Amino acid sequence: MTALLTGTGLYRSYGPTPALRGLDISVAAGEIVAVTGPSGCGKSTLLHCLAGILRTDAGEVRYRDQDIGLWSEAARSRLRRTDFGVLFQFGQLVPELTAAENVALPLLLAGSGRREARKSATLWLGRFGVGDLADQLPGAMSGGQQQRCAVARALVTEPRVLFADEPTGALDVLTGEQVLTEIVHVAREQGTSVVLVTHEPRIAAYADREVALRDGVLDPTGLGLGLGA
Repeated sequence: MTALLTGTGLYRSYGPTPALRGLDISVAAGEIVAVTGPSGCGKSTLLHCLAGILRTDAGEVRYRDQDIGLWSEAARSRLRRTDFGVLFQFGQLVPELTAAENVALPLLLAGSGRREARKSATLWLGRFGVGDLADQLPGAMSGGQQQRCAVARALVTEPRVLFADEPTGALDVLTGEQVLTEIVHVAREQGTSVVLVTHEPRIAAYADREVALRDGVLDPTGLGLGLGA
């Protein structure tokens, strides 16, 4: 399969502490890749670099054969409003905005009209079973409801790549399974690639392929989740 997104020779440090040490990775169109490994191995750093949230110290991140590391912060931000969707462990909804306003936000930032954005947001909230919460603030929702709203927000632009960083880590087992099932269903339906960071074997099992990290590099043993978290 042709790679849609690649990272080549990726290095990233925080002060004197290396997080990524010459890592290579590729993601094909429509592929779901689980990035696994123990806490502190560089999983989230890798996701943030691939999504253009962080710049690498060295190496290339190429999307559709363009080196996004050469792009300005504004250009990478636009990419995350159009082609990339990002889903964090705790959802990170804007507390002052309703569910519908949160989900509509990426569309509004991309230039959609308010009415059109609201309509799309309502449809996506309904798709994830929280349409009745459209006018609720996040503080009035359960953790599972907030995360469903966050998934709707990450997918409302129908991105080519979804980056999901421990998306079920704050949820109970049943709710986490339901959220992952919904994400995979939509990804398959739309042909969306997914980069899924997790330390849980049951979550990694949803992926087409697992990439195991250890100490900022690919784990040569391939054990990944067997290393502990």
